[in-house]
Amino acid sequence: MHNRDRLSQLQRSDTLLVGALLTLAGGFLDAYSYQTRGGVFANAQTGNMVLFGLRLSEHRWSESVAYLIPILAFALGVLLAEWMKSLFQHKGLLHWRQIVLAVECVLLFSIGFIPSGGWNASVNIAISFVCALQVQSFRTVHGLSYATTMCTGNLRSGTELLFHAIQHKDKNSFTGAIKYFSIILVFIAGAVFGFFAAAALGIRSVWIPLAILLIVFFLLSYNPAKNRV
Repeated sequence: MHNRDRLSQLQRSDTLLVGALLTLAGGFLDAYSYQTRGGVFANAQTGNMVLFGLRLSEHRWSESVAYLIPILAFALGVLLAEWMKSLFQHKGLLHWRQIVLAVECVLLFSIGFIPSGGWNASVNIAISFVCALQVQSFRTVHGLSYATTMCTGNLRSGTELLFHAIQHKDKNSFTGAIKYFSIILVFIAGAVFGFFAAAALGIRSVWIPLAILLIVFFLLSYNPAKNRV
């Protein structure tokens, strides 16, 4: 029973609903960090790398550090996610992905109390860390590799599948393309949601993606087998 429950957890983490919720939170956090925490993209490390290079070329050393730190924090988050997977994958009552979500929720809850301004660099570190944990821990939807906190790869994969669907009249490729484009639209919706929420609620709007992650946590806890006769 224990092993079957773990398999069920893995299957639920692969659902389109979970992927959409995580992507909604990812888009929200990017808009939140940009709007309220100094114009830094917490998720889009490629953008931060470009801005880091631009500030270096302008000899604006202190400003360049503001873009370097989230990049390093993201890398550290990936390492921690892999460590947590190796440590908790076969231990305890909770699935290791739920432990990752719990860490994310604690960090986002704390961020809501940190004022904007001098602490922005620390907050961006924490958000980048959260995004890295998420993107490393949730990597597939219905077997398709995707990212919940960035969309360049999703756009490439979706367009590639769309080409194959048209060329070979392959319904499976078309279905996969629709899933990728749906995830992209959800990410954009999350960014729009994050923009207006940040304007209305300020720094505490970060508790909205926290609520979304809590929903995912409980979705992973639900075991349909318990309700079967």
